[in-house]
Amino acid sequence: MNQYVTGAVIRALREKNKLTQYELADRLGVSDKTISKWETGKGYPDITLLEPIADAFRVSVTELISGNTVTNANVSANMMRSKFYVCPVCGNVIHSMGEAVITCHGIALTPLEEEQSDERHMILIERIEDEYYVRIEHSMTKEHYISFIAAAGSDSVQMVKLYPEGSAAARFKISGVKKILFFCNRDGLFSQDMVKGIDDRDRSHDDTEERLALEETAKRLFG
Repeated sequence: MNQYVTGAVIRALREKNKLTQYELADRLGVSDKTISKWETGKGYPDITLLEPIADAFRVSVTELISGNTVTNANVSANMMRSKFYVCPVCGNVIHSMGEAVITCHGIALTPLEEEQSDERHMILIERIEDEYYVRIEHSMTKEHYISFIAAAGSDSVQMVKLYPEGSAAARFKISGVKKILFFCNRDGLFSQDMVKGIDDRDRSHDDTEERLALEETAKRLFG
């Protein structure tokens, strides 16, 4: 039998919530001996009790089963702290403003960890009137493609979903944009910070070395 919630998790959450076995038992309508059996691995909660147990500990059922609780420190809802999740089965893209428990097709998803764009995932940014035109130098085949491009600021995230054999490009309103992110289905999430003095000019930068040199100059000029 596979354990779907361990006694160690129940005990840890009970102690974290400063509940005695008797107090938890009273909330769940069971005996304190039953709680003791769960915590020592001599029994398991009935599946109908999973939700009441999760409610007693103020966690989700998914957190209870996985043993990983989520504390969302993003209380100010700063969109620059956004998290992105991609389902490996259907390609579903999910966005949250902080830590979350996300599942899709029965799989518990973990937030993508972003890397700086590189020569194999070169991002080209051009200002056209009140928009940024963003293009990724990347193949767009059925096997290897860019799944989405997003523009993040302190109070908003704009996201464009892309598809194989389409164009790896998108347009975003300039206002407030501080970072561009994009996801490669093979290599993961990449990002490029917007740099004052470079990305607010009406031209694109097709050369990696040129952009790096301009970024260093911009840092000295604008801090």
